[in-house]
Order: sequence, then structure tokens, then C-alpha cells
Amino acid sequence: MLIARAPLRISFAGGGTDLEAYYGRYGGFVVSAAINRYFYAFLSANPDGGVQVTSSDYRIFYRHAPGEEPLWDSTLALPLTILEHFGIRSGVSLFLASEVPPGTGLGSSSSVAVAVIKALSVARGFRLSPAEIAEMACTIEIEKLGQPIGKQDQYAAAFGGLNAITFTREGVTVEPLAVAPETLRRLERNILLFFVGSARSSSDILGPQKEASARAQPEVIESLHAIKEAAFAARRCLEVGDLAQFGALLDLSWQNKKRLAPGITTPLIDECYELARRNGALGGKIAGAGGGGFLMLYCEEEHRDRVTSALARKGLRRIDFRFDMGGARILMNALPRLGGDQLV
Repeated sequence: MLIARAPLRISFAGGGTDLEAYYGRYGGFVVSAAINRYFYAFLSANPDGGVQVTSSDYRIFYRHAPGEEPLWDSTLALPLTILEHFGIRSGVSLFLASEVPPGTGLGSSSSVAVAVIKALSVARGFRLSPAEIAEMACTIEIEKLGQPIGKQDQYAAAFGGLNAITFTREGVTVEPLAVAPETLRRLERNILLFFVGSARSSSDILGPQKEASARAQPEVIESLHAIKEAAFAARRCLEVGDLAQFGALLDLSWQNKKRLAPGITTPLIDECYELARRNGALGGKIAGAGGGGFLMLYCEEEHRDRVTSALARKGLRRIDFRFDMGGARILMNALPRLGGDQLV
């Protein structure tokens, strides 16, 4: 068996500018962090010679026998497409599992792609860099599957750590943030994540946003410009240790993000966000595309318990996390190398 994992992520600032419809014209910039909540891919040999894919999150089992053409189940389209990309049509079992339910705004679909690519590339004997893994994940999700998503999640999962990520027509650049150890510890303690309920499909929200960006709709482009400027400012705040201003920038970004597309916020999210602010949170945003998932807040230490109690009374559950610095990695490899030396 071979076991690979890839971290989920929280995006601090710049989300939306990683869509090609925006960065292809104006350039994009995102500040994000990988966290120690993971997606796992377990790869093993299948004695009957067929292909099996099992998803614990969706409770789905898929199998096709040797020589049969794959049936493109939409729920498992991503791992099946990656298997096809690596030219694997027989002899493997793939089991998929996540520590966080899908559709919660922490970049889980892209962590799926990165973990599976990491597993299959090692099993096939390819030595791919984090950048190559991330770009392959983008190609499969965006180009092959036509998902209207950006590129930040794939790079966050592949690289790990806290990064400033720049997107241009020419490519993607990942720069680790130069954050002092004490600032990093404070940030880790003071970022709070609360589950507000399952999110809508990111495609439902990002699709209209992508179209609006492509049409250069003034309100959307103006908001994305402001979000990008806030991301530049957030990087400066983290690198000089000004976390209070960083918290205020999260609020500024959230106010602009809500203008990008319908469905980003809900009455419950707005109510909980304002409740958190009244109890001491400096700022925050919904992680991911919006509509549900995790509410991320920045809250100084003296207000954390009050904010947590206030949101708990609304039914929101807080999850603990640490930053992940390792990115996608292999946890165990006792699998013989899979045949072939070409990608499809």
C-alpha cells in the first residue's frame, strides 16, 4: 500500500484574483496558509486486475473490471480523470478520505487532486516538484473537467506553509512569508474557525463570478482590485507582526467579497459575523467561495472565549488546527512501482 496526504487551506486574502478571467488581465495575488486537516489517498494493488475507487466522504464505491471502459460517475470524476491522466486503467484500488467534509470552503477538492496526483506520481516513479503537482492538478480540474475555479488551492495543498502566491499569464510564483516565530504562534492562536453548515458547490458561486470577471463588470472588477490590494497589505502586516491591522484587513476583504456574486453570504452568516464582531473579533470571512462552510475570524486572545461562547449559542462548532508546513507528502510506500513511463 501507498498512503499520500495533502493539507487543506485557509485563504487569508486575495481570493477570487486567482481566477484566470481576472489574473489573465490584471494579475492575481493571494495570501494563504495550509492547515493540519488533511485529505488522504490510499493506493493498493487490486488482485482481480480491475480498478476500484471508494470515497468515504461520499460513501460511494466504484469498480470496473479489466478491459471495461470506465463509467464517468460525476461524483468520482476527479480521481477517475487523474487515473486516466496517468494511464492507469487496471490493477489498482484507490480509497479516499478527508478529515473535513467536502464543500466546506477549505479547498478540499483541490486537496483531493493533489493527494491523488502525489500518490500516483510516486507509484509510477515520476519525481514531480510541488509546482508540477499543483499545475497538473489545475490542468485536470480547470481544463479537463471544466471547473470554474481558481488556482490557489492546488498550490497551497502542494506546497504547504504560509505563502504569498502570484498569478500571471506567464505562470504562478509561490513565496513563503517571512513571518517571525512569535507572530506565527499568535496568528495560529488567534485565527478561529467555526463550522456554519455545508456550503453550496463552489461552481455555483464561482461560475457567475468568473463570467462577471470575463465581461469586466465594473463592480466585480473594482471589488477584486480592492481584494488584491488588501492581500498585499495583509502580507506586509504579517511580515511586520501587525496582527491587529491584519484582522481589520480581513473585514475589508469580506465586505468586498460579498459584492462579487450572489450566494456568497447568507442571513445566518451575516448574523454570526456581526455577533462575533460585537464580542471582540476584529475581522473575518467565509473560507472558500462562500454560502456556508467555515467562518474564519481573527480575534485577540482576551476575546477568544467570549466569541467562541457567543457563536456556540448559535449552534456553530469551533475546530482547532495548526499550520501545516510540509505540503503534500507520502506517509507510507510499500507498493511496487506501477508500469508505464508516459503520461496521457
